[in-house]
Amino acid sequence: MNHSCVNCLKTMLIHLNFLCWLCGAFVVAFGEFQMMHSRFASLITTFWPIYPANTLVVTGTIVTCVCYVGVLGGMKENRCMLISFFVLLFILMLVELAMACVFLVYSREIDTYFERDLMRSLEIYRQSSPEGNKTIKDDFDAVQHLFRCCGVHGVADWKGDIPISCCINNPCNTLTFTNWEEGCLFKLRNWFARNYVSTGAGVVTMFIIQFICLCITISIFCHFKRRGLGYQ
Repeated sequence: MNHSCVNCLKTMLIHLNFLCWLCGAFVVAFGEFQMMHSRFASLITTFWPIYPANTLVVTGTIVTCVCYVGVLGGMKENRCMLISFFVLLFILMLVELAMACVFLVYSREIDTYFERDLMRSLEIYRQSSPEGNKTIKDDFDAVQHLFRCCGVHGVADWKGDIPISCCINNPCNTLTFTNWEEGCLFKLRNWFARNYVSTGAGVVTMFIIQFICLCITISIFCHFKRRGLGYQ
């Protein structure tokens, strides 16, 4: 491999890793924004570790750290950093594939836990005192108002104790008011699906870039190894 070809590959590796680093930083920022403005976390406790915002923050942080090693390794032409970057990136890609397989295989079980968590939150809301469990109450009210729904499967879930957030009219200042009939389970499930679809699309894009980076890294590393270069 001639010198100009090595320089071309090195430049491409640096730019691709820098692009991945920027994407990772944006993902972290977007995840933090979602965490600050999310109104659903207290209702879906089973999925807290894989909540969209948490998934974005963790994934973005790992990607930025790994890509930073790749950028430095390419700029300094350091074999140790390049092979470290290769191993870390390979492990990251395996984890991404494993997570995708888990979501595909256990999608039905995830739906069951999702429904169970919502019903549990609704029962806590119903049985709480006026001043108790304010977080769950506020979040459930926010969900019903935002998605224009009532209860988990429908208005009957409230068993006559219907909160004012189910009201269709705005404002609800009468004693008798009309409620949303559709349950929040279906609408919330679609909202989560859209979040994971957009997250998945970003992960697939980064996965392609990461695969290209792997191919370039191993080529550069092999060239440095044959020439005895890359440790300075």
